[in-house]
Amino acid sequence: MATNTDFQPPHKSAVGFKKKLKPGRWVALFAVAVCVVLSVLLLRGGASFSPEGKQEPLPVAAPVVPPAPPEPVYAEIKNTVPSGSSITALLGEYFTDQEIYHLNQQSDAVFPFTKICAGNPYKIVTLDGEFSSFIYEIDAEEQLVISREADQINMERQPILYDVVTEVIHGTIESSLFDAIAAIDESPELAYVLADIFGWDINFILDIRVGDTFQALVEKRFREGQWAGYGKVLAAEFVNQGETFKAIRFKDGDQATSFYNEKGENMRKTFLKVPLSFTRISSGFTMHRFHPILKSWKSHPAIDYVAPVGTPIKTVGDGSIYRIGYTKGNGNFIEVRHSNGYATIYLHMKGFARGLKKGTRVSQGQVIGYLGGTGMATGPHLCFRMRHNGAPVNPTKLKAPAAKSVSAEHLAEFQALAAPLLAQLEDKRDHQQVAKLDLSQETSATDHL
Repeated sequence: MATNTDFQPPHKSAVGFKKKLKPGRWVALFAVAVCVVLSVLLLRGGASFSPEGKQEPLPVAAPVVPPAPPEPVYAEIKNTVPSGSSITALLGEYFTDQEIYHLNQQSDAVFPFTKICAGNPYKIVTLDGEFSSFIYEIDAEEQLVISREADQINMERQPILYDVVTEVIHGTIESSLFDAIAAIDESPELAYVLADIFGWDINFILDIRVGDTFQALVEKRFREGQWAGYGKVLAAEFVNQGETFKAIRFKDGDQATSFYNEKGENMRKTFLKVPLSFTRISSGFTMHRFHPILKSWKSHPAIDYVAPVGTPIKTVGDGSIYRIGYTKGNGNFIEVRHSNGYATIYLHMKGFARGLKKGTRVSQGQVIGYLGGTGMATGPHLCFRMRHNGAPVNPTKLKAPAAKSVSAEHLAEFQALAAPLLAQLEDKRDHQQVAKLDLSQETSATDHL
């Protein structure tokens, strides 16, 4: 059999071919391969062409948007402070014992926790189950806020923010101030406010008459769309037995805010007309009265006011407590000494306000006790007495001097403030009179039919 000595197995031929290539040619082949690959990639990722040969923009890939973080879970716990509660009971779930201890120390300079009152509202806010803030309403004007930011705990007092609407209200007395307020769909709170403003000039027990009228330019406050009570009374007017009393709210420099009449004279007098609100007199000032218990004729240099048990009793003027205690005849009583030789005595009280003792300074209108029937009394009432240099004084006949008028330094400022406020009251009164006139004319026309 013939043989071909030039024939090599394929694998040997490939090996032989590899051995015949020089190193420089391998580099060239590698470069060609790289160029081919890049060309293919450029053709695939480059611009495309329309059939007409025009270059068209390539579609742009949408940016990769990372997923949004989950929304924090916000929660509120609203409640009122239960009786006998403490800051530990309220916040012990969110703070350690050491943190509660430091909060107590910090509160002394902001708002002592011992003053937290049962019944006042509070709110606890959490984020993702973790404590964020504690908000306690101190009163209608301020709130205590405790908040945590990282490892920092903050505590401060903040004003309560309201939505405020200013409105002129108007009413006419048919039986009492309370009934007149209710007739115009206003809160009984407004009756107390008006009595406080005009209480130095008008005795709301003895002086009120049917047909008396009142007006007030008052702020009405709302929180989250809900009624939240009255704010400031900016100006008011009360017509009592034909006599008009006007009052404008004003702060005279560094002095406390007070009410002044249109002349700038202070509405505040040395003494209030009465020591409690909206009662009736069961026994007046007399030097000859038959005592219902002793069954004998005795002097009664006092005024007896009847009201529900627990009605707050207010001191009628600034002074200091001279005597406080209990006797068989007087029951629980307090004697307050005032300036210029005056003294007032409050008898048969159910109990005293907190923190009072002999020597304690008290302010006009401050609650000093609560109406009761202790001692020699036939029923719950307040026996109120006034003396001047030891001699009995009839409180209903006393003409007390007024406090300081607006200072000359701020009189122009007061007048500029008072004028537009009183104008609003006058406009309201004019509209009321026109409405009454129209109503009377309609009634008269009907009578002729």
